Amino acid sequence: MLPAGASELERLMPRIDPTELAPDATGIGPVSKDAPVAPLLKGNDTIGWVFITSDFVGTTGYSGRPIHVAAAVSPDAVITGAQLVEHGEPIVLIGIPESKVVTMIRGYTGTDLKAQAAGEVAHDLDIISGATVTVRVIDDSLLRAGIRVARTLGLGGLSTSGTAAGPEREIDLSAEAPDSWEELLGDGTVRRLTLDVGQINEAFEETGDERAAARPERGEPDDSFVDMNVALVSVPAIGKALLSENDYRNLANWLEEGEQAILVTGSGRYSFKGSGYVRGGIFDRISLHQGDQTIRFHDRQHRRVSRLAPADAPRFREMDLFKIRADEGFDPAEPFEIELLVSREVGPVDKAFLTFNLGYGLPEGYLTPVTVETPATALEVSEEEAAAKRALWQRIWKDRAVEIGVLVAMLLALTGGFFFQFQITRHERLFYWLRMSFLTMTLFFIGWYATAQLSVVNLIALGASLRSGFTWDAFLLDPLVFIQWFAVAASLIFWGRGAYCGWLCPFGALQELSTQIARALKVPQWTLPWSLHERLWPVKYMLFLGLFGASLYSVTLSERLAEVEPFKTAIILKFLRDWPFVVYALVLLVIGLFIERFYCRYLCPLGAALAIPARIRMFDWLRRYKECGNPCQTCANECPVQAIHPTGEINPNECIHCLHCQVLYQSPVKCPVVIRRLRRRASVGKVSDDLLQKGAAG
Repeated sequence: MLPAGASELERLMPRIDPTELAPDATGIGPVSKDAPVAPLLKGNDTIGWVFITSDFVGTTGYSGRPIHVAAAVSPDAVITGAQLVEHGEPIVLIGIPESKVVTMIRGYTGTDLKAQAAGEVAHDLDIISGATVTVRVIDDSLLRAGIRVARTLGLGGLSTSGTAAGPEREIDLSAEAPDSWEELLGDGTVRRLTLDVGQINEAFEETGDERAAARPERGEPDDSFVDMNVALVSVPAIGKALLSENDYRNLANWLEEGEQAILVTGSGRYSFKGSGYVRGGIFDRISLHQGDQTIRFHDRQHRRVSRLAPADAPRFREMDLFKIRADEGFDPAEPFEIELLVSREVGPVDKAFLTFNLGYGLPEGYLTPVTVETPATALEVSEEEAAAKRALWQRIWKDRAVEIGVLVAMLLALTGGFFFQFQITRHERLFYWLRMSFLTMTLFFIGWYATAQLSVVNLIALGASLRSGFTWDAFLLDPLVFIQWFAVAASLIFWGRGAYCGWLCPFGALQELSTQIARALKVPQWTLPWSLHERLWPVKYMLFLGLFGASLYSVTLSERLAEVEPFKTAIILKFLRDWPFVVYALVLLVIGLFIERFYCRYLCPLGAALAIPARIRMFDWLRRYKECGNPCQTCANECPVQAIHPTGEINPNECIHCLHCQVLYQSPVKCPVVIRRLRRRASVGKVSDDLLQKGAAG
């Protein structure tokens, strides 16, 4: 059976309504000791088994967090009911009424898991507009978890068989350690990293940083810079050999079940703890790395050691214990590294950094092989999960192949247009209709049809995923959004934020198309004074930084605050939403009728987020004359977002790459430089004609 442990079922049990799982249910029994399931009761009779999907399969949604659904399966492997218990999906938290998702989940009542496991029937998926990813995750996780529960309990004749090996090695509690420091170092129980002044100076010189090389560490080359030693003292034999009796007793009382601890000692002129460390902070000079896991130590994970037990142990300036929490995924039987960060001041506030790694692995004498019989449901669970997640997003990509093809065609057309922008902007009227056609396609296809509007919420989810353990699975569930982000990342290098903001953003397209209609209806267009405009455009950067800061405190809070974006209301939900959100979106659009792309200019946190990395772009594609800005102000006056300074420079952070300035660059009726050149050519042609006529008369 699957180990119950601290299961989600136990945590969420108080929030589960038994009648949601079966109309005649009267209660839920205690969680089984063998698996995270509990009996669904009708009086004293068990009519089914309750489980939480996330206890059995991955349920990561669009937010990057699990979607917890409770369900019950009958003795004949039929789902008797399901209930949405907890989630962090932004589209459901603020947007689509949760009642729609609840109704969709209730539709799984009566699903025969035997038929689903055998692949005999195709499941009819009830997609909710605007919540495709969320619905897909719920559907996949509910069916896979239900089948796994049925097989675990042998319901409906479903079962699995087989055994699997548990961990290859575990700590041998009967092992003994040497009692001298030299022997502990010699057999690898203690691992050592020594660096002298000469090595440090040479390492900084090799970085090529002239500022760092110009400030060498003073002293003789063989003077000790740092002498750092590490040991895994949560292994009983090692802890008793290295620590005094009192320190080891305190360590044993300090560690909870499943927690580990390392001893780090140091001498030399460099401190692995750092003099800038303060209570409540983090030790920024050392970190632990195991596989793709990085563990950093806070003050609550730290204690000092009074003395070392071996009589021949050196005197160390620093002797400290660092606790590794049970939930950090650390395996004491596997090798790990301690990374030491060495800094050097290169200016009043600037520093240069180097890292040095000390590898550690328990000697074989402290390990013992172990084989544990586990049930079939635990066979290659991680491989099964990876394969299931891969199959889910691949199925979604296959189902949306036509939409993907259309989007890729649009991206290729846009890329070609940018590479040949001088040619396509040569004819003003033709380019105007090309642009309006593309924006119409962006609004209706990418926006209202495919609901593939990018959002700052995507970036918040990405940040949360990077902090909690990044995987591609959640982001691959929406292929059109994924492809757009890939294209945006590439376009930032070439053209900056304008490729997306000016051409691919559905809400931006809605604003610009609305403005064109307003102009046709003679709605007056307002141009803000440059001084006011210059003070307003930083607002969007402040909004983005505020959302980013909020996400560090609470991802859910930042996603709620991200409603400053009207995208969800105007594009994804097509204005079918509670009236305050609709009014907010309409107000922005109405203002945009008078001030073109008002929201893009001053309020869009996504535009700000894209503008920040866009500064690394490699090329300046937009052509300019030396007369631009002095004296000519034509482009500056006609730029739809006022991205051109009165002095003629284009602000790449604000430019949406609409290419209107390139149309003006070649205009024979608006650009003074072009007009002057044409007049000069005309006058030369007239003189030549007069000379020819005189020659003929002579």
